Amino acid sequence: MKKNRDYTPDEVLDICRKYMNEEHVEFVNRSYKFAAYVHKEQKRATGEPYIIHPTQVAQILASLHMDPYTVAAGYLHDVVEDTNITLGDVNELFGDQVATIVDGVTKISKYKYRSHQELLAENHRKMLLATAKDLRVIMVKLADRLHNMRTLKALRPDKQRRIATETLEIYAPLADRLGISKIKWELEDLSLHYINPQQYYRIVHLMNSKRDQREAYIAEAIDYIKTSVDALGIKYDIYGRPKHIYSIYKKMRDKHKQFSELYDLLAIRIVVDSVKDCYAVLGSIHSKWKPIPGRFKDYIAVPKANGYQSLHTTIIGPGGQPLEVQIRTYKMHEIAEYGVAAHWAYKEGNFEGVQIDENEQKIDVFREILELQENSDNAADFMKSVKGEIFNDRVYVFTPQGEVVELPKGSTTLDFAYQVHTEVGNHSVGSKVNARMVPLNYQLKNGDIVEILTSASAKPSRDWVNVVYTSRSRNKIKRYFRVKDRQENIDIGRESIEEELKNRSLSAKKYLDKKHLELAMEIFNFTDPDELFNAVGYGELSAINVVHKLLSEDPDKKKEAEKKELEDSLITDDTEEKKTQQNESTQVKKTQDNPNNSISVQGIDNLLIRLAKCCSPIPGDEIVGYITKGRGLTIHRADCPNVQSEEAKRRFIEVSWDNVTQDKRYSAELDIYAFNRNGLLNEVLQVINSTTNSLNNVNGRLDREKMAVIHVSVGVNNKEHLDKIISKLNNIPDVYEIKRTIE
Repeated sequence: MKKNRDYTPDEVLDICRKYMNEEHVEFVNRSYKFAAYVHKEQKRATGEPYIIHPTQVAQILASLHMDPYTVAAGYLHDVVEDTNITLGDVNELFGDQVATIVDGVTKISKYKYRSHQELLAENHRKMLLATAKDLRVIMVKLADRLHNMRTLKALRPDKQRRIATETLEIYAPLADRLGISKIKWELEDLSLHYINPQQYYRIVHLMNSKRDQREAYIAEAIDYIKTSVDALGIKYDIYGRPKHIYSIYKKMRDKHKQFSELYDLLAIRIVVDSVKDCYAVLGSIHSKWKPIPGRFKDYIAVPKANGYQSLHTTIIGPGGQPLEVQIRTYKMHEIAEYGVAAHWAYKEGNFEGVQIDENEQKIDVFREILELQENSDNAADFMKSVKGEIFNDRVYVFTPQGEVVELPKGSTTLDFAYQVHTEVGNHSVGSKVNARMVPLNYQLKNGDIVEILTSASAKPSRDWVNVVYTSRSRNKIKRYFRVKDRQENIDIGRESIEEELKNRSLSAKKYLDKKHLELAMEIFNFTDPDELFNAVGYGELSAINVVHKLLSEDPDKKKEAEKKELEDSLITDDTEEKKTQQNESTQVKKTQDNPNNSISVQGIDNLLIRLAKCCSPIPGDEIVGYITKGRGLTIHRADCPNVQSEEAKRRFIEVSWDNVTQDKRYSAELDIYAFNRNGLLNEVLQVINSTTNSLNNVNGRLDREKMAVIHVSVGVNNKEHLDKIISKLNNIPDVYEIKRTIE
């Protein structure tokens, strides 16, 4: 992947000087000096000084021309979380605006949560709610995430995939909703690189293979288009537009197309002064080249939700090849690249947050976030709603008065009613789409004109929760019945839980006492037992779920389950160890059976030791010792996923490599990922034979995309020896990734 260079603090200040006065530049510089001081002893996972990270975050923000408070927050965004500096210190030294932004991006780490997923959801909720109050919070978080993604290679593969998935699900869609395409595209490409490296490198390879032909075609098409646009006598810029890797991957995946079938890899962008000029250029192009039906989109008349405006058309270009053309004004282009950041108004000596022109389309994403928060019972539900409704594809429909209403794709006319107003939804009796009567469960399509028929005497039906698509509508319907039938719901809820306990031959009196009810309220975040029963009664919670959680979290039941689980795991481990011992040739003993004494065990002698087959540790690897009942000690690599559970860690013992000799060979397993071609396997074998005379095993396969995966088992002296082999393998053309195998 192309590596972004690191900027120095002086270079960041130079960027700031282009749009800030000296007082503000000095304010930013002061934040850098403070961050450098408090982070001075810290290192990143890459081994670099920690201050490099906040410096790159500040550079990204400055390149977007963010205000000095935001750039300063970029330098300071980790000081509360990673040093002994408090939020009060930040407020006192840099003011409440910087403190508010830093607080918004600071993770919630001091509270205990039942799972990593719950903690993650709470952190995301905290950040999004802070963003809804001050948009600058997400700008810092996006810059922080972008630089973290650029340096993700330093982390373990499982962490890489988790962070990349989170980025693709939350941060890239956020950048998209804010219209910041420069950040969105890079986040998507970087995420794909770690989530699906085979497809990523395959697309890169395919793009590079015919790059010269595409560039020649674009140059020819630009010359043709210039002859038409020049005749208009207007100012314009024209250039080829590169397609980013993730968008190609997504189109191939969603439309089940091969790379060779994608014709919108070829695109031209024309930028002009005015909206009138946009349509004039469009008319000029259509008069000379035939447009492809159904491929014209007018985002100027109907902008996207993030403020994006442009004309898109696909024509039959030179040589009969389809060619996409985008036409926009210079202002539209700035908004397309920088999104909401392009609206940030700099007034000499006065930064008061985001200033959006009254004529600009308002972005409603954060109003939606606040509404979802009000209607969500916990962080997990909140994040599920955000991902499903705010980050999903959208449909744009019209009211009879011509106003545009944006909804998640899949929404019904009843969702439209509740989007307009809660009372419109509650009193709906029917709907019309394009002047034709349709049922309330009709799925809306782009461009539909929707009219809702209401009656003052009409009321919601409980079945409506299955008619609507969005969580917002569903929550409004549930709220109606929650308020209307509260006491009835409480009685139904209690009876349902009692019945479920009875079905399990359990005492309702025991499990609905004060102790267990308090436990249930803690689990489901209620402060009153009646609220819990009410939630079950109107269908938000199921009685089965409540009883299941109640039993799984019950201290007595939990202790019994943990005891049984430990016993079962010991039996399983014992059986597995007996099986593997029969086939394992790497057993050694800390006595005369282990002449090399290659493993040192702190404080213990005469212990049976073997190297784990799953991760194949070699001298130089960081290792842990795992005690197995009746079978001695198994040595794993410290990053082996098979010993990362809390139960496994309780059996760890400190071990280290000791008296390692160069004449002993250790088995190392490698997976080599490459583009398949003639002679590939032969080159791999030549490299291995030139670096080690011990090739234990080799096999290969092709995946569905014809990408080669070659597995080799080689004998090495230590990790340094293995690294040399990997380095030489990486130099083979078309090899794009090498991983040590973990079974």
